Amino acid sequence: MAFAIRNLSVLAYANGFTLWHYKSGKDRLDVVSGGNYLGDACDMLTAGDLIMTTAADGARILVVTVADLETVITAPLS
Repeated sequence: MAFAIRNLSVLAYANGFTLWHYKSGKDRLDVVSGGNYLGDACDMLTAGDLIMTTAADGARILVVTVADLETVITAPLS
């Protein structure tokens, strides 16, 4: 499966920070958190945003580390 923008929703927003939820459907956590999976949402996401991700094999909170004109890179929140 690929990223589906309809499965990305805002949970909270304040002072330039957004908390998101993404339900990936059949994609696994390693796919969702790797590469440029969320690249189609690059105009919505900002570095520092958090994404609560629900995937086929569990859940994880991701932090957006890079969000520019074409790329979104995330890392697990630690």
